[in-house]
Amino acid sequence: MIERNHLRIIQALADHGSLTAAANALFVTQPALSHQMRYLEQKLEVSLWERQGRKLRLTQAGELLLRVAGQVLPVLEQAENTLRAYGEGQQGILRLGVECHPCYEWLKGILSDYLIAMPKMDVDIVHKFQFSGLEGLLNFHIDLLVTPDIVKREGLVYAPLFDYELVLLVAADHPLAVYDEIEAEALTNQLLLTFPVPHERLDVYSQFLTPAGVSPRHKAMESIDIMIQMVGLQRGVTVLPHWLAQFYQKNMAVKVLKLGKKGVMKTLFAAMREGEQDVVYMQRFVELGQQKGINVSK
Repeated sequence: MIERNHLRIIQALADHGSLTAAANALFVTQPALSHQMRYLEQKLEVSLWERQGRKLRLTQAGELLLRVAGQVLPVLEQAENTLRAYGEGQQGILRLGVECHPCYEWLKGILSDYLIAMPKMDVDIVHKFQFSGLEGLLNFHIDLLVTPDIVKREGLVYAPLFDYELVLLVAADHPLAVYDEIEAEALTNQLLLTFPVPHERLDVYSQFLTPAGVSPRHKAMESIDIMIQMVGLQRGVTVLPHWLAQFYQKNMAVKVLKLGKKGVMKTLFAAMREGEQDVVYMQRFVELGQQKGINVSK
């Protein structure tokens, strides 16, 4: 009874607020749009919208159908893209989610290589699933999630991209800059600048500070550029992947320090839905990520 067109219409009505604007957005005539929705209302025996002057307001039933559209349409779109990919192997849109702030810097280096290698592919980076990417992946809103953490969930597979080390970045004239490595206790009285992520998801806490019983002062920041400026001015210290910290060390008056004698090691993964890891354009992204990772890991 409920067809895909009905879902697209209710979504367009919610987005644009009038029959005329919704019809224009869907490239159909207003009478055709009205006819389809009147037919559905008759079948369902419920009103989906009501007029408020020149605008339309969705009823409770219309709001329910809108929520269904938000869940179902992305799944259908992704299913079609994946089916085409099975047939063609190298055409479509790869929607990426990224679950760590520094990974965006790494991603810049791989996207150009990927688009050159896959000229018929487009890439869309979905920002709204940052730090909740698994739900986006499982709900078919993204196709591949770049993440430093494995969370075992049925229906997901993880491909390792590369290993890296987390290091401390301090100003070149910071008191800690006289050392090449530090223990957790050295950060007791420091202001630690981090990205806005819960402490339990920050590896510097789970693998370095918390086991030592150390809890430094803390400030969360959205912008990595401002964070690095703060570090350079001795207004705090931060922890970054070594390849990113070394980039800043070459261009700014900052120094990289090892976290403990053994260091804090991590692996970056590509998370995908089970069964889709063999799609050609997914395979190619993983391969390029692994190749790029060889240079990053050095």
